Amino acid sequence: MAVTAGDPAPGFSLPGTLDGARRTYTLDEFRGRTVVLIFYPGDNTPVCTRQLNTYTGDIDRFLELDAQLLAISPEDLDSHEGFAEHQGGFAFPLLADVDKDLARAYGVLGPLGFYRRSVFVIDPNGKLAHVHRGYAGATFRKTPELLHAIEQARAQAS
Repeated sequence: MAVTAGDPAPGFSLPGTLDGARRTYTLDEFRGRTVVLIFYPGDNTPVCTRQLNTYTGDIDRFLELDAQLLAISPEDLDSHEGFAEHQGGFAFPLLADVDKDLARAYGVLGPLGFYRRSVFVIDPNGKLAHVHRGYAGATFRKTPELLHAIEQARAQAS
C-alpha cells in the first residue's frame, strides 16, 4: 500500500551530489525542517530540466520557509553531475535511487517501472504533509503550490 498524507515519511540513505561534491544524504539529517522530495523521471529530459531549473530559480522562496529540496531520480551520480554541470548547477542535491527502492517505498513507480513525476512535502516531525503522484504526460507542480504545501506542513507540525 502506498504511503499517503499523515503517514510517517519512509527514511532513506542515498548517494547524492551538489556542486560536484558527493556524499550520502539521509532524511534524518533534516529532522526539524520541512523537506520537499522531488521524484523526477530523468536527467537531461525537457520537463525535468524545466522543473529543476524553475525550483532553482525560486530557491530563495523555499529557503524563506526553511524548506530543504531534494531531487531524486534513478540515474547514477555521474549522470546527475553531468546534468547539473550542463544546466549551470542546481540549488539543491540530486540523489541517486539507482535500485529504485525509495521510489517503491513512496509508491512512485509507474506500471512499466519508470519514475512518475511526484512531490512529497514532509513536515518537520517527519510526517507526510502533502503527496502528489503524477501520471504519464503530467507537468510538474508549480512553486506557489509547493510553497502553500510547505506553509501548511509547518503549521500542522507546530
